[in-house]
Amino acid sequence: MAKTKILQEGQSYTFRSYFEMPYETDEILAEFEYSLSKSRLSLPVSQQNINQLPELKQRLEDALVLTNLSTEAARREALVFPVLLEVARLRQCQIRIEYALNVNNWLKGNLDYLLRNETGLIVVEAKNDDLTRGFTQLAVEMIALAQSEELSFLYGAVTIGDAWRFGKLEARERSISLDIALYRVPDDLQQLTQILLGILAGVP
Repeated sequence: MAKTKILQEGQSYTFRSYFEMPYETDEILAEFEYSLSKSRLSLPVSQQNINQLPELKQRLEDALVLTNLSTEAARREALVFPVLLEVARLRQCQIRIEYALNVNNWLKGNLDYLLRNETGLIVVEAKNDDLTRGFTQLAVEMIALAQSEELSFLYGAVTIGDAWRFGKLEARERSISLDIALYRVPDDLQQLTQILLGILAGVP
């Protein structure tokens, strides 16, 4: 018996729609003819010296203690943006916030953050408290970005502010890999920052 399709012809879906769907990530990705795998990814890691990291770590710790982080907006402003701003400063790249992307009726909406320089890019999706469904939305955003810019591979990250998880899209294999490793903020801040810098260095 044919499997019932999740996405319906003639219907319009935003990236947020996939976060709200009651389906598993692999089921939604199958609608785009992509597969999902879970493993410990070998992520690129920069060896660049990060002089300002102790100060950033202290600011993040202060935010966790002094700020009510019950909303997605609060987590983005207090925990996510400071990390991305430091990465952008070190790599001298632009941060696109609420970056509009419209590929078709099934692939459209705003990317929370897009960091890009001449060698690499990464899309970051910030959520309040659900990394699993957040990754589903991120994965669809990665598919849209790969189609829009004809990329052979790209990295993405989903975060709830104090925890980050990475994914990698490989267009030729039509596959998305979910990293099983979790990076905590502020404890894993150095490792997280070095990975973000490594991705922007353009390493596959």
